[in-house]
Amino acid sequence: MASQVKLLIVQFLAWVRSRPRTRADVQEAWQSTCPLNSAWEDAVADGLVEFGPSGHLVLTALGRARLEQQT
Repeated sequence: MASQVKLLIVQFLAWVRSRPRTRADVQEAWQSTCPLNSAWEDAVADGLVEFGPSGHLVLTALGRARLEQQT
């Protein structure tokens, strides 16, 4: 299960990197009722993404590094 969670976070990071995303975009595309499938909440909690001044979700330096490790 842990590897599936890591894969979801990597997919989420790549999705964020692909274009600017609003909170509404994230909630619509990544909503889940499963507490084990909370990629975007986990990414925020782990400091991989943050909401920038424009209100869009962006990768942090840590998030960019994590994504680069996987490619």
